[in-house]
Amino acid sequence: MSSPTPARPGQTPFSPDGMWWWDGSQWRPAVSPDGMWRWNGQAWVPARQGRPGGSGGVAVIVTIAAFGGILVLVSIFTLVVLYTMGNQITNVFSNVVAALGSSPSP
Repeated sequence: MSSPTPARPGQTPFSPDGMWWWDGSQWRPAVSPDGMWRWNGQAWVPARQGRPGGSGGVAVIVTIAAFGGILVLVSIFTLVVLYTMGNQITNVFSNVVAALGSSPSP
């Protein structure tokens, strides 16, 4: 990386992606190796606090809603198939039971 543009006094220069900060002589990582901490220019803070984009709560709700929607669609499809083909399926099982109950021909 090249040296950064001069920062205002008291401001730590970060790389454009926010993953590195300039200490005056070299680039240093702005995120701890485990990803739990982030350097804010003055101290290490929990990484979740300063992350842009909000919380992951919306993503969880959307995922649950999508899963629920798929479950409902599969249930509706199953009911339609059973309703339209129920008599045929009953006949197949009746034929199987009758065949299993009959004695073999000599």
